[in-house]
Amino acid sequence: MSVSSISATTAAAYTQQTTGAKTTKETKETTASRKDQDTAVVYEKSSASKTDSTRSNAAIIAQLKADAEARTAQLQSLVEKMISKQGQALGTADDMWSFLAKGNFTADADTIAQAKKDVAEDGYWGAEQTSERILSFAKALSGDDPDKAEELLNAFKKGYKEATKTWGGELPSLCSDTYDLVEKKFNEWMNSTDQN
Repeated sequence: MSVSSISATTAAAYTQQTTGAKTTKETKETTASRKDQDTAVVYEKSSASKTDSTRSNAAIIAQLKADAEARTAQLQSLVEKMISKQGQALGTADDMWSFLAKGNFTADADTIAQAKKDVAEDGYWGAEQTSERILSFAKALSGDDPDKAEELLNAFKKGYKEATKTWGGELPSLCSDTYDLVEKKFNEWMNSTDQN
């Protein structure tokens, strides 16, 4: 006979002595109730950990990059179609921006409609969605650490200056609207630590 069998037998005898008048039915109900309670309280280690949040941030970054690349390719394709219809060639992405900045082109109705949809207030390239993607990307890169917001905002500003240089002049108002929203959202993010 094993030790656990002896312990179980002793416990059962003790239970019978202390309960005395309990009927077999009551004992069965109590045992069933304990089983229900035992199965209801099961500890499982949380699967969320710092490693998972790092992987999650990496996944967000990868998704944002892939989305940006796909949308940029879509935009470039749209411009290439428009340019090729006019007998011009496009060498690099920088050429595309310079070409667009000059405004010496025409576009068909479908291209104009798609462009208007994309840059509309609620469009993918609209100020709100673009500023939100920039902030999401910064948060994912920093591990959602507001202490790194200023450094990332400065990186955004540097990129904006480079885009202005590539464009060859002042960027369209959509870009300055996006810039303003990015600054506002970064400032809110930086100040969020003061409120906690």
